[in-house]
Amino acid sequence: MTASPLARRLIDRFQHGLPLCAEPYRAMAEALDCSETQVLDCLRSLERDGTLSRIGPVFEHTRAGASTLAALAVPAERLHQVAARISQYPEVNHNYAREHRYNLWFVLTGPNRAHLDTILQELEHDTGLAPLDLPMLTAYRIDLGFALEATHAKPLE
Repeated sequence: MTASPLARRLIDRFQHGLPLCAEPYRAMAEALDCSETQVLDCLRSLERDGTLSRIGPVFEHTRAGASTLAALAVPAERLHQVAARISQYPEVNHNYAREHRYNLWFVLTGPNRAHLDTILQELEHDTGLAPLDLPMLTAYRIDLGFALEATHAKPLE
């Protein structure tokens, strides 16, 4: 899929910060010199095409509670079943397959470490697979944004 000019501008301008106001899509439209309906239609199209997976905040997990990266070595024939089980937890904010002995990875975020331990124990009990628990020791911040246009506009404050 080739992104429309509006989609490219929308991604460039707002991938690092949505307007924090009562009508964020209207503010986005004003910044992009288009209508709120055009912004919403564009976002729906990006989601439908699989280009956009979510719109929402990224929280500093150490301020929100506890977080850990976990992995399971899942037999190939059970991968979708186990992934579906993991995805049932609202505490799971990433869940993805990898080509490795540990082929299913997920991130858990919860109110405290004990809560995460309970979930990991439940998953081990339910699946018969022991999670590899990899809590973060040090955060290294990287910018995961990608400029699509020649000039990158600064997000709204």
